[in-house]
Amino acid sequence: MKVYFDNAATTAMDDRVIEAMLPFMRSHFGNPSSVHSHGREVRNAIEKSRKKVAELLNATPSEIFFTSGGTEADNTALVCGVETHGITHAISSPIEHHAVLHTLEVLEKKGKIKLSLLDVNSKGEIDHGQLEKLLKANPNSLVSLMQANNEIGNLNDLEKIGGLVKEYGAFFHSDTVQTMGHYSHDLKNLSVDAIVAGGHKFHGPKGSGFLFVRKDKKIHPFIHGGAQERNMRGGTENVIGIIGIAKALELAYEDMASHQAHIEKIKAHFIEKLSQEIPGVEFNGLSADLGKSLYTVLNVSLPPSEANRGMLLFNLDLEGISASGGSACSSGATVGSHVLRALNHNPERDSVRFSFSRFNTVEEVDYTVEKLKELYAVEA
Repeated sequence: MKVYFDNAATTAMDDRVIEAMLPFMRSHFGNPSSVHSHGREVRNAIEKSRKKVAELLNATPSEIFFTSGGTEADNTALVCGVETHGITHAISSPIEHHAVLHTLEVLEKKGKIKLSLLDVNSKGEIDHGQLEKLLKANPNSLVSLMQANNEIGNLNDLEKIGGLVKEYGAFFHSDTVQTMGHYSHDLKNLSVDAIVAGGHKFHGPKGSGFLFVRKDKKIHPFIHGGAQERNMRGGTENVIGIIGIAKALELAYEDMASHQAHIEKIKAHFIEKLSQEIPGVEFNGLSADLGKSLYTVLNVSLPPSEANRGMLLFNLDLEGISASGGSACSSGATVGSHVLRALNHNPERDSVRFSFSRFNTVEEVDYTVEKLKELYAVEA
């Protein structure tokens, strides 16, 4: 049996997304900046996609900018947000994605900002009181806190954080890569200035993304060149990626409630089976709390095992099960997860992130738990 439980890293493309993209690979090949008919038909398709994304998010088309993915969108919001609005202080957390953390660290190294990282407890929860103190002491800050952690699934309350940030006049950016397409976003009524998306996290194409920037918090461009994306991102547009991400988001919104119910059932079953079958199993962060975590992510801490130490993902792969040890963006690195380190996770225990999509089944959960039982039976 082949099981794919690494959907937080990337998802399988929906066939309907591929069908929407195909004409723009074959016959609709014009450059959208060209004024002739070949160019105009492609330009029209891009603007229809922009309008569709804006409608789904309750934003205006002028607030949506297409990018190469979530990382570029994060970099644009942070670097250009700081430069445009004369920001000299940023507030974030030690468990943000490296697209955010590394960008802010580089800005600090260059002397552009002073960076303050919020404390997190052993479950990965931030301290809202500390956030307010920092905002009070540092007017005109930039706050960057993700909506859901990509490794442990912890959800942040964007409404609560947004209200606090607005009260102190700060710029609020949130990395929403893991929640886009899985939760609805009403941007006219959410106090956030910039959010991001990567199409391949919700059954769209890799190399596609977008950035939302509120119209009263406009920023300078990050990539210079042509006048594409309303002078916000130079370079010929990734037309097939734009068509694909808009279609993927449309499909996600069409069936969001049923997809969530299906995936939550899988996650709840996984938690129950692991708790029953693997003595000493624990769950990292809030990932086992269905009300406080991303429903697509479960981060499992397994009992110490000499036979599996450092080899768990390899052993699972031999059984046809694809999962991750933390953030997929660091899967080739020798260092462990910065998120689990921030939680003071026991290094003697191997951790594995299982992440789900609407294409997964309960039978795949049962198979995975059975294989984990076999792997840990050696020392049971």
